[in-house]
Amino acid sequence: MAKRIIVACIFVPVMLWIMLVPPPLAWTALVCFISAVAAFELLRAVGGGKITLPMKIITIASAALLPFGSWAGLGTAYVNLLSFVVMAVCFWCAIRAYDEDGASIGFFHVLAALFGGIIVPLGLAALVELRRMDHGKYLVLLAVLLTFVTDAGAYFSGVFLGKHKGITKVSPNKSVEGYIGGFATGVLFAVLYGLAASRIAGDSVNLLSLALCGLFGALATEVGDLAFSFIKRQYGVKDYGRILPGHGGMLDRFDSMIFCGPVVLFIVQCLPVF
Repeated sequence: MAKRIIVACIFVPVMLWIMLVPPPLAWTALVCFISAVAAFELLRAVGGGKITLPMKIITIASAALLPFGSWAGLGTAYVNLLSFVVMAVCFWCAIRAYDEDGASIGFFHVLAALFGGIIVPLGLAALVELRRMDHGKYLVLLAVLLTFVTDAGAYFSGVFLGKHKGITKVSPNKSVEGYIGGFATGVLFAVLYGLAASRIAGDSVNLLSLALCGLFGALATEVGDLAFSFIKRQYGVKDYGRILPGHGGMLDRFDSMIFCGPVVLFIVQCLPVF
């Protein structure tokens, strides 16, 4: 527990400083690093030792490069190109393996590489997009803090109020009351955060947009947590990594943001907060 607290006290302030103080490129570089490590952790967890070195290299490289494309405004053509390269390399490796020893690399391994190299960084790239927008500091901070607050609200609601547990075998200790508490906490936080941000930024805010960010962002956070817990259960993984002592890997800390970030980005693009 002491190790967990010490790492959090160091990592969280550093991450927030990089997110808010330097130009957006610094935050983009951190997201690229997180994305690359997350892709590596995913392949290690699900690959079963069958994903070859070229597949790992192209997947990790794509995961690192995709958020940078969001910062540079390269658009969907860039994502399409990375998707094609990852897919082509992985299928070529699978075809060569099939020629040599049957089917040691299956279609599943190709999909795992695509998920790690494209889907995971696409979710995290939303945090780069949010930082690039007008009032981007406030928007990206909203998305990041929303995941933490939702998790905390769900946890404490479950501890103190949880009676109806066992909704899913993926997280059998989570209760209906915990999920409801997470949703309610997310909405309340988003509205209060918006009111505080409006005073600091000196600009009016759209409370409806913030409430929607809270509600659907909290929902996405819960789904993201369950999704990556499902992968852990299926492959018997306790933690995705050990890069953050006491906390696990990057996927253990940022799994919810992969889901929450795109939801918040979509809402604020359709219904601007400021």
